[in-house]
Amino acid sequence: MAINLVTKFQPYTDEQFSTESKKSLLTNQDFDWTGAHTIKVYKVTTSAMNDYGRTGPTGTNWSRYGAVDSLDATTEEFTLTKDRSFTFAIDKLDTDETAAQLQAASALARQNREVVIPEVDAYVYGVMCTGAGNKPAAKALTNTNIYTEILAASQALDDAEVPETGRVLVVTPAIYVLMKKCKDIIMETNVGNELRLQGVIGILDGMNVQKIPAARLPEDFGFMVAHPCATVAPVKLEDYTVHENPPGISGSLVEGRICYGAFVLDNKKSAIYYQAQPASE
Repeated sequence: MAINLVTKFQPYTDEQFSTESKKSLLTNQDFDWTGAHTIKVYKVTTSAMNDYGRTGPTGTNWSRYGAVDSLDATTEEFTLTKDRSFTFAIDKLDTDETAAQLQAASALARQNREVVIPEVDAYVYGVMCTGAGNKPAAKALTNTNIYTEILAASQALDDAEVPETGRVLVVTPAIYVLMKKCKDIIMETNVGNELRLQGVIGILDGMNVQKIPAARLPEDFGFMVAHPCATVAPVKLEDYTVHENPPGISGSLVEGRICYGAFVLDNKKSAIYYQAQPASE
């Protein structure tokens, strides 16, 4: 006796896990690229302090205030280099015969969530780590030395007179496990929902602690302490379009384009401390 068993498909798509971008806590949008692909900002020097001469000028100095200095005014140039795009088509019958699981709107949202956001995040974090003003030698991090190394990062930013409020400690899930095992770390975990949505899992020594998936961070990433004043991360253009029944396609043509960048300001690079780990074999 032969029995044909029923195969049943559910109107459900098994989505991949993905997280929203959390780089806004670490970066700023201080500059405007509207109408330009490159911008320049000034760096202006200062003058040294002198001993005031109450008895009058001496030597070649004609001023009681000391030798007159000239101030330098040089520029930094920031050019957007990342102009990225994607496109895909969805046939009208494919939408109908997959119980509408394959459709333009949900596919575009999935593309943005699983491809675009991770790429932009990885680029920004990479620029920050490369441009960090404090980059000690790579060191293996353990549950016994992790807090000492984090304190060293805080000290470096303190010595550079970086604002104490607004600092963020970025760790991978693996480093977070080391922190949980460290008996010296007492982290405040009672944080507001708004900070939770930005990836903050706690507060340590006044710093928001942000846990970021390792895939979005440079290889051999240890941890990073950063103030958002140091990194500008503009998105000049973010354009997503769904064309219904364009020439040559019965269905939907989806196109997307994003132009973005990330720049560490030279005079503020000391506000980033990046601790790498030894290269994995």
